[in-house]
Amino acid sequence: MHLAHDIPTNALGSHLAAPPVLPLTNMAATLRPLLAALALLAGPVLAHGGLGNYTVGDTWYRGYDPSEPASEQVGQPWMVQRQWVTIDPIFTVDSPYLACNTPGAPPPANSYIPISAGDNLTAVYWYWLHPVGPMTVWLAACGDDCTTVDVNKLDFFKIWEAGLLEGPNLAEGVWYQKEFQRWDGSPGLWPVRIPRNLRAGRYIVRHEILSIHIEDKPQFYPQCAHLEVKGEGDAVPGEEWLRRFPGAYEADDPSIRINIYAKEFDTTTNYTIPGGPIWDG
Repeated sequence: MHLAHDIPTNALGSHLAAPPVLPLTNMAATLRPLLAALALLAGPVLAHGGLGNYTVGDTWYRGYDPSEPASEQVGQPWMVQRQWVTIDPIFTVDSPYLACNTPGAPPPANSYIPISAGDNLTAVYWYWLHPVGPMTVWLAACGDDCTTVDVNKLDFFKIWEAGLLEGPNLAEGVWYQKEFQRWDGSPGLWPVRIPRNLRAGRYIVRHEILSIHIEDKPQFYPQCAHLEVKGEGDAVPGEEWLRRFPGAYEADDPSIRINIYAKEFDTTTNYTIPGGPIWDG
């Protein structure tokens, strides 16, 4: 495994001995209180988790680290991720930062993750804390230069989603968000295949975790990076697949403003992931 541009890893990626792909396993429920307490004793980023790096094959691409000085990251030629300066969530569906977090400032003009359509892009998270809610991945074409676009005016389309996997109800069931967690020093890996027939070009990839573990108080965690997609395909989604952020979600969406502990959900075993259907090319 090697790093793009031969750069050092950030604090989130300090355990790069981990292999690029790890199997998903269940975390023992009895360990959750202890591990949550340990996470709170770690540094500010490690306490909450975040998208620290990306991988394509054996190559790692460094992401932004809000616990490190911005002056050492902003404008660096190796930076491929849009800036996010806080681990705090976004609470409202109409926030302009729902697209690419706060402030969502772009990396340098020529900093893109090269990837072929049909290949996996893996997002690398460290010490993700929350266990309940859906996870989605989106793409948006941004023309010749992703650094000059207004992310609030981009047309995103969903290429991947995962939510409730199994269980007796929403509160006690197993979500992909929980399966994705790691507490053994290795990263949580989130592999997603870029649609095989997608038209080549420059795209913003948007990963979003929506945590719904607090009654009627959804927490959005979006993060964006820039991709240079290669390939021979020419497929693009139609208008029915496109969404903007903000605008993709409604504040009263029952999948977003929800109390999973309410009695009405005692036997509910299905959950509709917001944002519309997946486009797979």
